[in-house]
Amino acid sequence: MIDLSALIATVSLERIAQGAIDAISVGSLYALFSLGIALIFGIMGLMNFAHGELIMVGAYVLVLGKDLRLVALLAICVGSVMLVALLLERVAFRPVRAASPATLLVTSFAISFLLQNVVIQAVGSVPMVTNLSTTLSESFAVGSLSIPKLNVITVGVTAVLLTALILFLEQTSLGVQMRASAEDFLMARLLGVKANRVIAVAFALSGLLAAVAAILIIGRTGSATPTMGLYPVLYAFIATILGGVGSLPGAVLGGYVLGALTVALQIGLPVELQPFRDALMFGIVFAVLVWRPQGLIHARSMQTRI
Repeated sequence: MIDLSALIATVSLERIAQGAIDAISVGSLYALFSLGIALIFGIMGLMNFAHGELIMVGAYVLVLGKDLRLVALLAICVGSVMLVALLLERVAFRPVRAASPATLLVTSFAISFLLQNVVIQAVGSVPMVTNLSTTLSESFAVGSLSIPKLNVITVGVTAVLLTALILFLEQTSLGVQMRASAEDFLMARLLGVKANRVIAVAFALSGLLAAVAAILIIGRTGSATPTMGLYPVLYAFIATILGGVGSLPGAVLGGYVLGALTVALQIGLPVELQPFRDALMFGIVFAVLVWRPQGLIHARSMQTRI
């Protein structure tokens, strides 16, 4: 039996503050993952598991182009991933757009495995490394707290992207069309919204988010593997379900809640229970979904589909 009072007493205020900083950083990363998934699902009803491979493509661009200047390398990474996302939409998903959700899901799995095997055949399955993480691994002190530069960059970049996305969706004609399509795609088409353009923009935006996620992941790990997209897309899927399927604010909220749970369990669990951190975290998520099966935020688009 775990003595919770003794456990709480051992967690100092400094560790709590440090944990809060880490939770915001990890939550920001999860929010980027889940937002890329939620954008596509809101419009097409497609849970795009190939999103993880877009992150993987961006990571390999960073690794293979490590001799380029940083600004050029980041621009090439973002452009390449957005281009791949648009190609996937045009070649793989557009022909089966009218098919059942099961067909779309199988297509996304097929694309995921295809991209993994293409990379394995091209560069092999051995992890490839870059020194991008060395400049981002440094920390600076605020009082007794040690804050990694990458945490600040992650939170700042996520805040800028979320703000830009909100302004795009609310202040531009194309953004309003995307919001209308997310709520009722058939009605939006009947009112003159061009489906091909809206869906292509959604895929391009998901590619942008995947590229930024790849940059932040490489900044943390410094290495790329063909299967590195598995865990990001898994956490994105869980965060999307937790926040509310079809809701963009829900996807962001789910990402931050999942990040907070991850860090809280990491710093709060005794050493002997650390191996069970993920199991406990998913158990808590399951309990929340039993309480609110629709997720933390119930999207109007899901109400329409139901």
